[in-house]
Amino acid sequence: MKAGFVNIFGKPNAGKSTLLNALMGEKMAIVSHKVQTTRHRIKGILSQPGYQLILSDTPGIIEPKYKLHEKMMQAVRSALEDADVALLLVDVQEDREENDAIFSALRLKVPALVVINKVDRVNDKQVQEAAAFWGARDYCKEVVSISALSKKNIDGLLNTILRYIPEGEPFFSEDDISDLPTRFFVGELIREKIYQLFQDEIPYHATVIVQEYKEKQTLVKIRAEIVVQRETQKGIILGEGGKMIRELGTEARKEIEQFIGRKVFLELFVKVRPKWRDNDLYLREYGYN
Repeated sequence: MKAGFVNIFGKPNAGKSTLLNALMGEKMAIVSHKVQTTRHRIKGILSQPGYQLILSDTPGIIEPKYKLHEKMMQAVRSALEDADVALLLVDVQEDREENDAIFSALRLKVPALVVINKVDRVNDKQVQEAAAFWGARDYCKEVVSISALSKKNIDGLLNTILRYIPEGEPFFSEDDISDLPTRFFVGELIREKIYQLFQDEIPYHATVIVQEYKEKQTLVKIRAEIVVQRETQKGIILGEGGKMIRELGTEARKEIEQFIGRKVFLELFVKVRPKWRDNDLYLREYGYN
């Protein structure tokens, strides 16, 4: 039996959340074309005959501008400490030197695989050039080329990861798919819809707190609060006559029902808390520890 921690690192928008979902075979992390979508460290538990992998998606590596960003980078640092294998994810079309500087600064003490993502967007020569560059890095044990979105070579990546995973007993029950509670994922699914439905500014100023999650006989009752920084943002999320928040609620409810496999009654409220991203008290309350 093999068991170990596999942590995914990379710049924002390299495709870390898409890769976590592809490896897990189900949706664990929310995905958006906007950068900094992932704010927490999200662990997925993949249990198969002969192995258990604890897969960890981390926030994209950035220079912190707010206390929220500092908390996000703390999540990256904690992931560095408990990894058995590090996946260094790069977009095949992105600046290699910049990524190399980021990965060198991590000072990894564990085997690192450089995973070249989005290879379906370029020709074979470009993939080979990228593989040659990354294969020459001191910290790189092996290079694997994939497309996380189309699930190309995900099995090949899994087989490569397993070569570096130690023998050991499972850390979790084989029924567990995450160490995070269901209500965390419910909040994330609502937040994903905010990324999809609203203009650029809103998603970065909003967070979602699930205040109530009650399993009743016929359905699950969920009450969630969307926290924003300004009254104008609250107005945008509510929309004229409540149109936008109704649409948000409908879209989010469908996703949540699919995720938990039960009927859902979802209530959404909007609260204004100025500068919550720079307030330690609020950040702790919202789970950014």
